[in-house]
Formats: sequence, C-alpha cells, structure tokens
Amino acid sequence: MTAGDDRPVGDDDLQALVDGRLSPERRQTVEDHLAAHPQSAARVAAYRQQREALRGRLQFKIDQPIPARLRIANLRAERRRRMLRRSTAIAAAAVWLVLGVAIGWYGKDLVAPAPAIVMAADAIAAHRTFVVEVAHPVEVEAAREEHMVQWLSKRLGRPLTVPDLRSIGFRLMGGRLLPAADGPAAQFMYDDDRGVRLTLYVRVGESGETAFRFVREGRVASFYWIDQGFGYAVSAETDRDRLLRVAEAIYHQIMPAR
Repeated sequence: MTAGDDRPVGDDDLQALVDGRLSPERRQTVEDHLAAHPQSAARVAAYRQQREALRGRLQFKIDQPIPARLRIANLRAERRRRMLRRSTAIAAAAVWLVLGVAIGWYGKDLVAPAPAIVMAADAIAAHRTFVVEVAHPVEVEAAREEHMVQWLSKRLGRPLTVPDLRSIGFRLMGGRLLPAADGPAAQFMYDDDRGVRLTLYVRVGESGETAFRFVREGRVASFYWIDQGFGYAVSAETDRDRLLRVAEAIYHQIMPAR
C-alpha cells in the first residue's frame, strides 16, 4: 500500500467508487475498506441502487420524447404514480441489499437520500420541458425580476433569491411556477451567448441535507442538493466542470439570504 492509500476513506470516495471516478490504486483501497466495514458497504450498495432508480425513472423520457404541449400533464400523472410506487420501490431495494449487509444499517442509508433523487428527476424533466420552448420559455421575464421574486416567494411560502450568474456567462431569462409532489416549485432559466440554456429548480419542504450530487441523463447534466429545507437542482447541456462552477456560485449566493 502506498503512502497515498493511507488517507481515510470518506463519503466522497464511496460516491466516486459508484461513479467510476477512482484511480486503480484508490479503488483497491476503498474496496479493502468496504470488505472490513459493512456499514460503508451498505452505503455503497444504497448509492448504486439510487443511481439505477434515478436512471430507470428518467429512461422513458429519454427514449420517448413527449411533445412540449403535453409535458406538464405527463409530469403530474407521473407524480401521482410515483407516490403509489415509492413504498414498493423502497421495499424492493431493501430486499436487494439484504443479500450483503445487515438490515439495521442499510435501511437508513437507502431511505434518507430518496427525496433528493425524486427532486432531481422532477428537475431534469422540467428542464427538458421548457428549454426547448421558443415563444414562452418563462412565465415572467427577467425585466420584471422583482415582481417574479415576490410572486414565487409568496407561492412557495419562503423568501427566494435569484442568483446572478453573469460572471459565469449566464444571463437570467426569467422564471416560472411548477407543480411538485407536496406543493409548488420554482424554475429560473438562464442562457449564454451560445444559446445554451440552464435551469435552477427550487422547492421547499425537503428534509435532511446532502452534499452536491451529480447525475447525467442523456445530454442533460445536473447537480442537486438539499440544504435547510430547500431542494435545489441546476441542469444544463454542458460539461460537468462548468456546471459545478455554476452550482458553487448559486450555493454561495443563496447562503447569506437565509
């Protein structure tokens, strides 16, 4: 084992293992750690199950694009089906995990991140719905930003902040109100000089907190996280590094407002 392998194995290593981002040397260190620590093995198993669950949730949207005029109805119908399926999906995941880990450990690790996964799926679906719109990509344009913020803050029941992303090359186009599982959500849309559109999805009532998590479904990349009762997801057809800079800028701008 090299000196570099002596670094403690943390949650970032576990997530990187699931994403296939570890070097061969570090991967061996992490796998040795998992063999000796059932709790960590349970977390990795849960992360993998969550990744597949999210991929399965969105695959039909990738393979069978829905006309823009029908997307909202589809989102609402899918949300109702999801509420009925969720308990069954979690139970099925628990059966899968029991093959390798103790039930007392994997239960909490599987269930806790579920709200973030559902939110990410909703955010990506909403992104795909509205970035293709030409005439009405937003409900309220950036020229009426103050009104838009007041309106959406009132509808969500919490003060909202619209991040300024011009330093990263994205201009605010405007925002809109969206339906969510337990209440409304807000979507803010931005674009750059090349016509790349980016959306920030925000909703309240999310429990727990998470670090940034990354998912790519088709051409759409998304970073999502939960913090202090807010769920956030920023999505765009761009590379991971650029999107991470956007997510970090958003995070640092919204922190002082809370």
